[in-house]
Amino acid sequence: MAIVQVRAVTKVYPLGDTTVNALDGVDLTVRAGDFLALTGPSGSGKSTLLNLICCLDLPTSGDVCIDGVRTTDLGEAALDQLRSRTIGMIFQSFNLIPVLNVQENVALPLHLHGMAASERRERVAEAIAAVGLTPFASSLPERLSGGQRQRVAIARALVTAPRLILADEPTASLDSANAFALIELMQSLNRDHGVTFLFSTHDDRLLRNVRDIVRLRDGRIETARRMPETELA
Repeated sequence: MAIVQVRAVTKVYPLGDTTVNALDGVDLTVRAGDFLALTGPSGSGKSTLLNLICCLDLPTSGDVCIDGVRTTDLGEAALDQLRSRTIGMIFQSFNLIPVLNVQENVALPLHLHGMAASERRERVAEAIAAVGLTPFASSLPERLSGGQRQRVAIARALVTAPRLILADEPTASLDSANAFALIELMQSLNRDHGVTFLFSTHDDRLLRNVRDIVRLRDGRIETARRMPETELA
């Protein structure tokens, strides 16, 4: 079953007296349970495509459907609701708030949802435990390693129980030990909890552990290596 459907999508940006075609007729389906990498050279359209799927931007033409809903049919409030209900986002720069500890950073999306304090505490504890950071729950981001900060970002993405997690270059700033630990964590969340992952990456360490790879170049899909839907667990 498709959680994301991208159909004939273009994205054009003005640049002075000319325009840049960031995406040019892209078709992509992300199935529930996928562990899918977008790769390609810088400027190929990976981040633009992630932004459209995350509802942070809208296509110039074509359709992006998230969980069966066309994003171009929605106003900003409805887009916010769709994002918060369905999607978790892991940013390359972590985007943690430095004055908040791990618990408070992870809890932030639940505050925005208006969740009751008792349920919020339980959900936050579960998300922090899932990424192995329970001993660091009261630590500020500055006291954590790069790998630990990335795990906080994953816990924050997980805490709303999204069906889809998007990640922009999730291993780019990590050393090999932390990168492989993060890859194992994402794979276990995908395998054991059914979380669908879609991420952009240049990192061969990650690409070697991915069966589904879509390669973009100049705003178009150049190649796609996908496992059959019948093999999805």
